[in-house]
Amino acid sequence: MELVPLGPGFGVEVKGVSILDVATDAEAYKAVRAAFEEHSLLVFHDQPIADDIQVAYSRAFGPLELTKVSSLGQNTFYSRLTNTMNGKVVPPDHRQVLIAQANALWHTDSSFKKTPALASVLTARVLPGGDGDTEFTSTRMAWERLPTDLQDKLKDAVATHSYANSRDQIHPDLATELERRALPPVRWRMSWRNPSNGKRALYIASHAYAIEGMDDRHARQLLAELMDETTKRDYVYAHKWRQGDVVMWDNRAMLHRGRPWDYNKERSMVRTTISATVADGLNEVKPPVLH
Repeated sequence: MELVPLGPGFGVEVKGVSILDVATDAEAYKAVRAAFEEHSLLVFHDQPIADDIQVAYSRAFGPLELTKVSSLGQNTFYSRLTNTMNGKVVPPDHRQVLIAQANALWHTDSSFKKTPALASVLTARVLPGGDGDTEFTSTRMAWERLPTDLQDKLKDAVATHSYANSRDQIHPDLATELERRALPPVRWRMSWRNPSNGKRALYIASHAYAIEGMDDRHARQLLAELMDETTKRDYVYAHKWRQGDVVMWDNRAMLHRGRPWDYNKERSMVRTTISATVADGLNEVKPPVLH
């Protein structure tokens, strides 16, 4: 296996091992898991992509998350992210396009759920051309850049995350009433320590809107400042998709966002999400769920 550096201090392209190897061979899994823990972002090119292969690869890393209510492919292990319906591209004001625009906010997957995500795996099925990059930045490196006194302040600070908070930034009706009931606000510590290497990462997202013990204005201001610092252009890797790509990232230590494309052209992706467990450090970051 060969690892080729990609991003500014994080991310590698994995060569010499396929996702099918990882799903079927313990030694291949062990090597790729070590790369995942160290580099946070893995890119595989020219892979055999199919739903069952993607699910098998993802399941090697832990329990799979069922898709949320109102998702395309609801109650399956994979989400279809597409701007088509019944074989046709939907108009630019369609809910599926608005969802794509919401995904253009910097976020970490599933921080709004009662069980957050360890990792996500995204595959390209239909690409619109040269646009529609996915951008990534390391919250582990962002944490390391913070002053020591701010690290001490944030280490055990608790932020509230809500699916509706990010969707409301795009359109007040984008989060359905069913989603709002099924996905109430949850609280997470603002740092996540990786138990495999002891490295700590900032845990924030566009879903976060409040910090325990702070008034709303100051909390939102601090969250915005942390987001700005984390996502400075010098610290961002933009993945330019090509057919056969598989991209996996560590939601404990990464933020990502999708970039716009010509919404009159079809773009279809499939994502699987691996749930975090106690072994992934969940015991250190999960305060009580809000009721």
